[in-house]
Amino acid sequence: MDTLKQLIDAVFLSALNVEDIAQRRAFLDQACGDDDDLRAAVEKLLATHAAADDFFSGGSPALALTVEEFQIAAQTIVEESAGVDERLGSWIGRYKLLQRLGEGGHGVVYMAEQAEPVRRIVAIKIIKLGMDTKSVIARFEAERQALAMMDHPHIARVLDAGASDSGRPYFVMELVRGVKITEFCNQNHLDTRQRLGLFIQACHAIQHAHQKGIIHRDIKPTNILVTLHDGVPVPKVIDFGIAKAIEGRLTENTLFTAYEQVIGTPAYMSPEQAEFSGLDADTRSDIYSLGVLLYELLTGRTPFDSKKLESAGIEGMRRILRDEEPQRPSALLTTLQGEAMKSTATLHHEPVPQLISLLKGDLDWVVMKALEKDRSRRYETADGLLLDIQRYLDSEPVVARPPSKIYLLQKFIRRNKTTFTAVTLVLLSLVAGLGVSTWMFIQERDARREQVRLKGIADTARANEARLLRQAEARSRISLAAVMLGQGKKVEASALLAQTPFDTIEPSRESADVLRALGEWYAMAGKWREAADCFTTVTRLNSAIPDAEVAGLGLDMIYPGPVLLECGDTAGYEHFRLGILERFSDTTDPRAFEHVLKACLLLPAGPPMLSRLQPLGQLAEKSLLSIPENQDLFREHRIFALALLSYRQGDYVRSLAWAGQTLKSGNAALCALAHTLTAMSRKQMGDSSAQAELAQAQKAVQDHFAMPLYFGDQTAGVWWDWLAGRQLNREAAALLGPAAPGP
Repeated sequence: MDTLKQLIDAVFLSALNVEDIAQRRAFLDQACGDDDDLRAAVEKLLATHAAADDFFSGGSPALALTVEEFQIAAQTIVEESAGVDERLGSWIGRYKLLQRLGEGGHGVVYMAEQAEPVRRIVAIKIIKLGMDTKSVIARFEAERQALAMMDHPHIARVLDAGASDSGRPYFVMELVRGVKITEFCNQNHLDTRQRLGLFIQACHAIQHAHQKGIIHRDIKPTNILVTLHDGVPVPKVIDFGIAKAIEGRLTENTLFTAYEQVIGTPAYMSPEQAEFSGLDADTRSDIYSLGVLLYELLTGRTPFDSKKLESAGIEGMRRILRDEEPQRPSALLTTLQGEAMKSTATLHHEPVPQLISLLKGDLDWVVMKALEKDRSRRYETADGLLLDIQRYLDSEPVVARPPSKIYLLQKFIRRNKTTFTAVTLVLLSLVAGLGVSTWMFIQERDARREQVRLKGIADTARANEARLLRQAEARSRISLAAVMLGQGKKVEASALLAQTPFDTIEPSRESADVLRALGEWYAMAGKWREAADCFTTVTRLNSAIPDAEVAGLGLDMIYPGPVLLECGDTAGYEHFRLGILERFSDTTDPRAFEHVLKACLLLPAGPPMLSRLQPLGQLAEKSLLSIPENQDLFREHRIFALALLSYRQGDYVRSLAWAGQTLKSGNAALCALAHTLTAMSRKQMGDSSAQAELAQAQKAVQDHFAMPLYFGDQTAGVWWDWLAGRQLNREAAALLGPAAPGP
């Protein structure tokens, strides 16, 4: 055996698992020493390892050696290089080596002849020279123990075990003379049903291993060989070299998978087996690998190309397995062209269109369920997978496919073709016999439906006639009420309006004028509910009148708010101010700035409303410069609206500043409002003078409402401002507590 080659292999395999460049360089310094030829050979292998045929030593699991384990392996290679390897014709125990069958990452397999107690041909697997480190021996013993636990016709049996004269472990197993399952299917041009039959047998073997508590972790075609028993193909599962116990240990020797080490063959491994995460591989990882094998048996290709996975590197391979979705088997076959299509048809003994038709549907669902990224969505067991395939073969509904009623019916018909044909003939005769009576029934039904339709038309016509009559009566009463109001007969106009349902009043200037006038009259009399009904109806009518002058830009949007709150209708106020906000929040008419702010802010508002009102506040502030000097009252009302907005926004310093400007006004109502805002702002800022400020505002409001209400003037203020002041006084009293009694 070439000592230098084995040293190069040992150093390369160990360095390959050291990802950090600095740590890898330090490892090579220690491992190679002054041997420049060894160092150059290893570095060349490391530089080109991405183009190798497999990620880790010919598809076998990666074996990371520590420096100490490497030194032991290197020493063993040097010591035994002068000795002999197992030559053909030599003996290991009672077994004579006849032929070298193959070589894996850490073991060599020979065909041997057993001499006693019976003569037979067997396979014997022994650890390679120089590879008998602790980790390798642990994996070797794990495979030996895993196979020893099996007792299944589709799993190669362990017959014996021991150690060579040099102390290297070996085990003897049944010699499987066969070829890998995919190659057997292609060589014999097996059709889809025959391929599925072999796959079901392999699933039985994996289910047996799982029941014994063993996860294979490397299911692939080369580990499932098909041999002939009396002319009958029998699959045999081999190579439990990286098997894992579900519970407990397969061996007492420590068996440790290196940190972030990938175990398995990339094209066949599950996402969680490849992923460096907290998820440990369980039996469902084998289900995924069985899904890959089934995919390859049906299409001749794996879900992800092995060369693409190898060239992507470890992280790229993990990303592909974790994030990319493979094509459905039938979809993959539709992409075949030319020679690839012809070859697939020949190997499967079926034309490609027919093969696509077979796969499309049930088999697609079965394969994709086995290949689910989320293992909780895969088949729970190998039995579950093989039973679904058996259901497909028996034309029964498969579990993997969402069972629609049509799908279940199709499956039932396929299983019961003869019965279904007979039943169909009976049904056809019944349908023919019932045809005439059914036609007569349909004619009668259509006649009844026509009667119902005509009755509905008549009912609708009568309802429209009644609605038009009510609207005509409402228009007549509104016109008469307008005349009475013009004559100063408000009591009579009010009585006439009481006979008119507000929902029958149609939008018009005349209707809005009548309701507005009566609403003001009700407010003067303290009839807040009646006033609220009038003002809210005016708001509704205005929304349907296109003329901007009567569309609510004026006092119509001021009246309803304080009146609704005065009669305790908080829900009605919320509905009113949301309507105002929706309609006027983007207005650019300076007349509306103050009105919208005051209409919407008589109660605290949430962030969404304040955010929509902020641009109006900015426009209102800019508009102060354009108000003529002879219109101070307009300026003072707008300044108070800015004070109210600042308070609702929590900017108490700015609110105090605007309120201070409002206090310079000669309007009593505005001053009372400004005193109330000042008191609340000072309270929020912790100022003890807030109580006295509130007492002054409360006295002004109480004194005003002690007298009969009137429209007011520039000095006294208008009724709706006083009503707003009373509402803010209630809010301030709740915030500050009752004012101290006066002297």
